[in-house]
Amino acid sequence: MEKMRIVMLPYLAYGHITPFLELAKKLSNRGFSIHICSSPINLSFIKAKIPEKYSSSIHLVELHLPNLPELPPHHHTTNGLPNHLKQTLFKTLKMTKPQLHQILSDLKPDFFIYDIMLLWSAVVASSLNIPSLRFYTVNAAIFSYFFHFYFNPGEEFPFPALYMRDYELAKMTHEVADDAEVEVDRDKVTESDKFVLVHSTKSIDGKYMDYLCGTGQAKVVPIGTESPEDGVGDVDKIDIELVKWLEKKTEHSTVYVSFGSEYFLSKEEMEEVAYGLEVSGVDFIWVVRYQKGEQLELPQGFKERIGDRGRIIEGWAPQQRILKHSSIGGFVTHCGWNSTLESIEFGVPIIAMPMLYDQPLNARLMVENGVAVEVPRDEKGNLDRVNIAEKIKHVIRDETGENLRKKMNNLGENVRSQREEEMDGVVKVIQLLIDEKKGTLSSEKS
Repeated sequence: MEKMRIVMLPYLAYGHITPFLELAKKLSNRGFSIHICSSPINLSFIKAKIPEKYSSSIHLVELHLPNLPELPPHHHTTNGLPNHLKQTLFKTLKMTKPQLHQILSDLKPDFFIYDIMLLWSAVVASSLNIPSLRFYTVNAAIFSYFFHFYFNPGEEFPFPALYMRDYELAKMTHEVADDAEVEVDRDKVTESDKFVLVHSTKSIDGKYMDYLCGTGQAKVVPIGTESPEDGVGDVDKIDIELVKWLEKKTEHSTVYVSFGSEYFLSKEEMEEVAYGLEVSGVDFIWVVRYQKGEQLELPQGFKERIGDRGRIIEGWAPQQRILKHSSIGGFVTHCGWNSTLESIEFGVPIIAMPMLYDQPLNARLMVENGVAVEVPRDEKGNLDRVNIAEKIKHVIRDETGENLRKKMNNLGENVRSQREEEMDGVVKVIQLLIDEKKGTLSSEKS
């Protein structure tokens, strides 16, 4: 019997592609054939992340964006994309509408799963009578927060644990004001769009899923979290050296510090983080990334002063391999959702330093779950080295860390126990929407 075929279209950001790929693996495990569409530069990233066992069930389809003078092919991804080109990338991706139409016409999939940022693609699928489902690549808590203020402007959000400070809202407005015009598409979408997949699980934010479903405007379907896969990609020399270094450290004595692949610290932020790590006296691994063409310097003498108690990694780091090591006792993170889920998977308490977009809400969701502490900032949103050092010391050296770790381990166990059941729910919804479409087409013919 021929496998049912699903085409997927994530937005051109690693933070969106990663959950799409994990969903593709889960659906592949359940007998579906998956085709992921993206730009060639992103497909090279995806290809390296697909284990051999999925080589015959997960297929990659090139989506070629127009080559604009200001947006050459190496910029057909948000990774390393200058801020002033973000809106251009949104607009250029939408220009692939005819190409997506051709891809769907050729592949004739049974189903289409698209990024919630790409509402226009659902219209393309609908024009070909292909049932579809949108995927919100973060959690239901964030979805409910923005959903509430969209449908109930001026009304207080009913869950006070989630909030955004004035400087965070101002920063978000500054960063996404231009993007929002492109994200909101006026094309009509089908009734099936009340269903929405979220990259989360009831154990983490079940009450927010219930809230959304209770509005009658959304039917939330969690895909659950994913199991980490060992053996994907080569073990780099840096892995071996880091493991040797970690083996010398005592259990839960070291913090891992990383702010994601697409956020770059300012000079002031880098200085505060550096001095915070130094003042804390705690062992650490710090992943430092620079914007292309930029080279910020660490404070003078920093590396010499920290000596062997710290490791600086520039660029990419084997994050999962680091987090699962027994020496790691805390994760200083921007609280990007994929990193947050990895922290839950490996039972590592979170020291939250959110930077942009939905990250403050992710941080507060984790604080609400009792598995994180957030580093306080001043009224303008500036970091302070003393606050950073204090939070790190509390998590590594005080009972705070043990309490967080116990709750994190319990949360991880609950998350893992729901994986199969939640994927059963995803498959059930996909089949329901396929059957509904077939019924509609059959009625129209008769």
